[in-house]
Amino acid sequence: MNNTLGQNVSITLFGESHGEAIGAVLDGIPSGIKIDRDFIAKKLSLRRPFGDISTKRQEKDDFKIISGLNGDITAGTPICIIIENEDVNPDDYENDIKPRPSHADYTAYKKHGVEGVLSGGGHFSGRLTAPIVAAGAIAMQILEKKGIKIGSHIKSILDVEDRDFADFYSDISVLQDKNFAVLDNEAAKEMQKTIEKAALENDSVGGIIETAIIGVDAGLGEPFFDTLEGALAKGLFAIPAVKGVEFGAGFSITKMFGSVANDQMEIKDGKIRTLTNNSGGINGGISNGEPIVMRIAVKPTPSVKKEQKTVDLQSKTQTTLIVLGRHDPSIVHRARVVADSIAALTILDMLSRNEGSKGLRI
Repeated sequence: MNNTLGQNVSITLFGESHGEAIGAVLDGIPSGIKIDRDFIAKKLSLRRPFGDISTKRQEKDDFKIISGLNGDITAGTPICIIIENEDVNPDDYENDIKPRPSHADYTAYKKHGVEGVLSGGGHFSGRLTAPIVAAGAIAMQILEKKGIKIGSHIKSILDVEDRDFADFYSDISVLQDKNFAVLDNEAAKEMQKTIEKAALENDSVGGIIETAIIGVDAGLGEPFFDTLEGALAKGLFAIPAVKGVEFGAGFSITKMFGSVANDQMEIKDGKIRTLTNNSGGINGGISNGEPIVMRIAVKPTPSVKKEQKTVDLQSKTQTTLIVLGRHDPSIVHRARVVADSIAALTILDMLSRNEGSKGLRI
């Protein structure tokens, strides 16, 4: 089982949803960089559930960094982050016998046997995104000092749409501290009503998260097999429930003529820029200096309190299941900071490949 993302800067995950603890090892960070622990705590708070639109499982996500720092300064050795699980209830699950529809219970069983099917999804759970956010917060601190900023908003919930990014710098700034990251406040209200309605009906809804990365110079990435899009997509698909990734105009570019889809170029303030950004800031797998814009499709939470068909793995017979436990009627608003974190870790890794680890020092 491979639990590592990245080459020069890498993150390795460990732990299970209802186990003693979860965590990550972040490797490839050079020595001499000051880390703000309050910033990590703030990013973790944006992932936590709140109100009637989230799970009732309440984890504090208090983290410990047990290696890799000398005080608050990186030592150049692997940084190990541990987050203890406190609000666990494994008795809510019977998925060792009845796999939950659209979860990883059955595929985990086929790959690892019955021992690999653990309560609440085990290692496959969205709970494992907490250490991704903690590690991503370290990456963000390094990137921001290099002038690179990352921000995501909820583009849609079901059929309710947020507005597009307008001014990237001001919009990303506005989004940083929002628990429910939407640019249009009226759209935010409608989205939350939609999630609450699904919860009352014992159902769930999905949506789209749009992420922008600004401040990346042209020239980051490789052609063909190590493209910037490929690296970002690999990380984004690691987020549980993500079923699609697109860049720039995405699939809608297929409905354009080439003369419209092309991002024509100009000299503006002495810099080469494009008039549009249908390519999403990437050409030939390499950044072109424009904002990198991407969207992920997040499916509805598969844990719903409705009777659904499944099978009994022991008797090999058809049966039904109502998923118990505490679950989100939508995970889109909580996944937004995870998308930021994956983007930060990926960009930092690609920068290190270009510049070497010394190039990450501020």
